[in-house]
Amino acid sequence: MKTLTNHSKTLTKTTASRAEITDFYNEATSDYSFWSKDLNMHFGYFIFGKTNPFRRDSMLNQMNRQIYKRLQLPKLKSFVVDLGCGMGGSMRHFLKRNPTLSMLGVTLSPFQVKEGNKLLEHTNGIILEENYCQTSIANQSADGVIAMESLCHSGHSKESLREAYRILKPGAHFVLADAFLKKTPATLCQGASYSYTKLCKGWSLDGLGVISEVKENLQQIGFSNVTVEDISFRVAPSVLHVPFAIVGFLLKNIFQGKTLKHQSWSNLKASFYALLSGLHLNDFGYFIITAKK
Repeated sequence: MKTLTNHSKTLTKTTASRAEITDFYNEATSDYSFWSKDLNMHFGYFIFGKTNPFRRDSMLNQMNRQIYKRLQLPKLKSFVVDLGCGMGGSMRHFLKRNPTLSMLGVTLSPFQVKEGNKLLEHTNGIILEENYCQTSIANQSADGVIAMESLCHSGHSKESLREAYRILKPGAHFVLADAFLKKTPATLCQGASYSYTKLCKGWSLDGLGVISEVKENLQQIGFSNVTVEDISFRVAPSVLHVPFAIVGFLLKNIFQGKTLKHQSWSNLKASFYALLSGLHLNDFGYFIITAKK
């Protein structure tokens, strides 16, 4: 891990305002092993004839490949930061794909740091317990920054986008994959508004950013060549796995005589409302945003 030491300064402490997010991931992360054997804590990317819609990890790892491709990394010895890395599923995929790559992930969850770093042993990657809005990573040190379904916990705040800009080298890319609102929360239809409220509560989200506002914020911060891709229909096949995953998870716990934790229930309910939200195509969408510093 020596190659990473120059990129990180003194670790910052997580803040009390992020306690709900920390508790959620400390308690619910182990449940994601049922969603993905590779512990990919995100939805997938479907390509007809290339990914199997019945094999969830095939689509989830294809999403990793799509994000990696958009980073347009230098061929040798690149350094990439994952803001809100979870258990490091995407990090492990990237590192396996490119042996010369080094990576640093940040998460608020001590559980994810401990268990994720075990999975990253013997790789050139490490996870730190930090707030992605204020990391210890040095200015202009990263050849690429990714955020996969993580910045929603801060409502895709301008603060989190600024942090990505700060740590990127000039000419490097920031790639963000997530669900966004297509209109302001106040203008959502009744069904969409209800699903949105339940979704945010279950997954401890500050809220989803409005896609047009997020693009404008990126440009104001200083990013150029901001590209917004609506990939909702490519993500939909993996989203349709949600009800089957929920039923399977519940049956597994019932047969094993386990009592579900509070955060597990919250996670399951939020997953269901994510499916319902996805049906409101005029209000919600899943996008990949690529921005150059």
